[in-house]
Amino acid sequence: MILGSFFFATMAVGIKIASASFNTFELVFYRGVVSVIFMALVLRARGTPLRTRVPMMHTWRTVIGVLSLASWFYALAHLPLATAMTLNYMSGVWVATFIVGGAVLYGQAQRQGPLMATVLAGFAGVVMMLRPTLEQNQLFAGLIGLLSGLGAALAYMQVTALGKIGEPEGRTVFYFSLGSAVAGLLGVLFTGLSSWSAASWQALAWLVPIGVLASLGQWCMTRAYSRGATLLVANLQYSGIVFAAFYSLLLFGDMIPLIGWAGMALIVASGLAATALRRRILPDTPAEEH
Repeated sequence: MILGSFFFATMAVGIKIASASFNTFELVFYRGVVSVIFMALVLRARGTPLRTRVPMMHTWRTVIGVLSLASWFYALAHLPLATAMTLNYMSGVWVATFIVGGAVLYGQAQRQGPLMATVLAGFAGVVMMLRPTLEQNQLFAGLIGLLSGLGAALAYMQVTALGKIGEPEGRTVFYFSLGSAVAGLLGVLFTGLSSWSAASWQALAWLVPIGVLASLGQWCMTRAYSRGATLLVANLQYSGIVFAAFYSLLLFGDMIPLIGWAGMALIVASGLAATALRRRILPDTPAEEH
């Protein structure tokens, strides 16, 4: 999950640069197309067939994932960046809520409490780093941003379920990439395509890496949720904010205030605590048999 978060943060740098020349739907489309080609080549090299026994599970994961992505983009367009990112990163809290809720049903909530505490601590660190704000006229956009985090959590839980039945991670990533490309194409039909001749060479240079990084990040995330302890993975996902902060500092000259560094330390500490707790606690997930 930490490696996947690094890939996603690096991809975000490319999106920030490329967004000066291409609109959101174009970037979603180009990212999806590159990811589909990349993952098709990988699956062929590994001898993994595209045919799946559970097409509806992939459909649900893709639909909810694309809707979550679209909701996040809407929030990014209508909310301050920090607020939109914080609401999206609530996915970890939603995952923890689902896990603990399931544990309560099975009478095992006491095993989940310490790990959920680390997830909440990690989210507190995210809030400290991003310091979100919300105006009264932004309540609807805030609700959409909240739904983006909820949708992401549902998608992660579906990824966990796919992993538990033995579905290859690469195939899961391929179908999500295909869904992203289709969604981006539908959006482009309404917004149109930007002129490549007017685009900067930096934006053009990032189009392929964005798709490859998205594939690698999705692959790592899928493997983490498929094979790891769900609450631990949800916590380690916050490391993406730390990588993004260092990129902002080194590449874009954004300064990190003292409370931001404190939030970063809290994220790292919560991840270490979750890893230590994982040695003693084996969380049950809705995808596992009890």
